[in-house]
Amino acid sequence: MCGPASWNHLIHLDRLPEPVPHMQFATRSVHTVGGTSAGKALHLATLGVDVELHALLGSDGDAGSIERALRDSGVRLVRHHSTETERHVNLMTEAGGRVSLYVSTPSTPTPDAVARMHGHLREADLAIVDLSELGALLLAGRDEPDGWSTPVWTDLHDYDGVAEFHEPFLRAADVVFMNDDKTDDPWSLMRECISKGPRLAVCTLGARGAIALDAMGRRAQAPAVACTVVDTNGAGDAFAAGFLKASLEGADTERCLLAGAEQAVVALSTDHLHPSLGD
Repeated sequence: MCGPASWNHLIHLDRLPEPVPHMQFATRSVHTVGGTSAGKALHLATLGVDVELHALLGSDGDAGSIERALRDSGVRLVRHHSTETERHVNLMTEAGGRVSLYVSTPSTPTPDAVARMHGHLREADLAIVDLSELGALLLAGRDEPDGWSTPVWTDLHDYDGVAEFHEPFLRAADVVFMNDDKTDDPWSLMRECISKGPRLAVCTLGARGAIALDAMGRRAQAPAVACTVVDTNGAGDAFAAGFLKASLEGADTERCLLAGAEQAVVALSTDHLHPSLGD
C-alpha cells in the first residue's frame, strides 16, 4: 500500500465557522493519525491481512508519533524521506460536516524512493495506490522496463467524473472506490469509470449504504449498518478494507459490500481512524 499518512488535529464544533471574524468553542479536540492509506492499513492489519504501508514522513516528532501508533496497531510501516510530515487540522461537526486545512504536505519523493517502492510493488499480490503525488509517480513508472504489473485498487474519494488528477489512478485500477459527494447519479458515474478499464466500481452512499457495478453490467447493493456515529473520519477507508478482506476470502460482491459496511462502523464509533489508536 502506498499513500498518505498524516498527523491530524481534529477539532469538533457545534457548527462550521462562518467566513467572518468571530470566536467559537470546541466541543472536543483530538490529536491522532490521519491519512487515507494509514486508515486502510490500520483496518486491514486488524482484520488479519498481511499489509505493508509505504508513506512519506519527515524526521520530526509528529512522524515519530505516526510510526509508533501504526506499529503498535500491527501495521508494517516503511518510511520514505520527506522534508515535512503531512499535517491536517480538521474542523468537524457532529452532523459530519468537515473543513480540512492542510498545514503541511510531503515533499516530492526522490527517484531512489520511487525505485525502491517499485521493487516492493513487483513482489506484492495486490497494490492499493491512493491519490497522492507519490501514487501518481508510481503509476507513471508502471509500464517502464523495470516497472510492475501487480493489480491496483484505488480510492477516488469524491470523484466527479472529470477531475484530471484522478484519471491515471482510474485507468490503472482493477477496482475503484468512490463516494457520491459530487454526483447525483452514482450508477452513471460508475459506468463511466468502468468504461476506462476497471473491472469493478464501488460507491458509498453514506447512511444509504453502498452500491457496486462490474464490467458485465451487474449491479449489487447493501444497506449501511446502524450505529452511533462518534466521528466520520476514515469511514470510507474502513469500508474499503472490509470489502477487500471479504474479496480476498472469495465472497461475492454483495457480501463484500456488507463486510465493508460492517467495518465502516468500527471507524464511525471512535474519534480515531481505528479504536486501536485510542487513549
